[in-house]
Amino acid sequence: MPRRTATMLASTLILIALLCAGVLMKVPYSEMSPGPTVNTLGKVGGEPVLQISGRKTYKTSGNLNMTTVRVTGADYNMNLVEAVYGWLAHDTVVVPHDTLYPNGKTEQQSTQENAEEFSQSQESAKVAALTELGIPVTSRVVVSTVIKDSPAQGKLHAGDVIKAVDGTAVKQPEDVAKLVTKHKPGENVTFTVIPAKTAAAAEKAGKEPQGSEKITITTAKAAKENRAIVGIQAGTDHTFPFRIDIRLADVGGPSAGLMFSLGIIDKLTPGQLTGGKFIAGTGTIDDRGKVGPIGGINMKLVGARNAGARYFLTPDDNCKAAASDTPAGLTLVKVKTIDDAKKSLEKIRTGDTAALPSCSAG
Repeated sequence: MPRRTATMLASTLILIALLCAGVLMKVPYSEMSPGPTVNTLGKVGGEPVLQISGRKTYKTSGNLNMTTVRVTGADYNMNLVEAVYGWLAHDTVVVPHDTLYPNGKTEQQSTQENAEEFSQSQESAKVAALTELGIPVTSRVVVSTVIKDSPAQGKLHAGDVIKAVDGTAVKQPEDVAKLVTKHKPGENVTFTVIPAKTAAAAEKAGKEPQGSEKITITTAKAAKENRAIVGIQAGTDHTFPFRIDIRLADVGGPSAGLMFSLGIIDKLTPGQLTGGKFIAGTGTIDDRGKVGPIGGINMKLVGARNAGARYFLTPDDNCKAAASDTPAGLTLVKVKTIDDAKKSLEKIRTGDTAALPSCSAG
């Protein structure tokens, strides 16, 4: 066999061996890639994403797309070849496995957490949208969860409305922890609550819940900290003046909040927020309409542009990363609040795009 042929054959065999080794060699990394985008003004599976009943709605046009990121599962072990390919590809990001699944979090735990965050983001989106429109929303502090084997188990229940702690009125969820931690472990704390069943019946009847009870709980010591706890997590429950349903499955996390809010506003107001333009975006939103940062911004930009978006509403805190690698043909629009987003949509609608707040990589 000629030396040159033998050398090429040997090189080929070595390359094949290396590829096989790379396929078999597992590495502690996960991959992020652009996920699907969904028009909050449109339909999925023949059903409108946003369904509003009990209130007049208006015709919409264009796109207000929420964006997503696709990630490999917690139980999926990438091999070296996949990791190298991901590092070299422009439309994927390879990150340490613990970045997506810290502390050994399982895929089931991650899915559950994402579902809870998605549900909460929908509630905040509704509150932010109606507040922006000046439509009153009734809010109350409730028991969100009761920790197993805690002092509160069997005394407080998820859905109980917390009116006061030790006679001091509760207005925000964080007020509960502040009042409980005024005690030392082992001391009694008194909750004034309306039971969950009573509150649910009143809400169904369209009335304010009445009939509070006083419940005394002996506090325990927090793990690794010398502070008093009762073992509950407080949250906020809202009563809306009409029904708003967000119909979207297989999506998790809080990052669609901003786009849901804008979609709700568009449906509840005359005229069209987009002016027929294709606008995508991302960002968490709280009850007061503040837009927060999200993960995977660059993957969302790619997904949005591939879907046809021309403008992308970008949380202020994500602007630097987004501006460092923006797909061609996509204009980034910086937003801090839902009001910022509305004003920017007006500029896009009227063609005053030179005045749009932009993102900078500096």
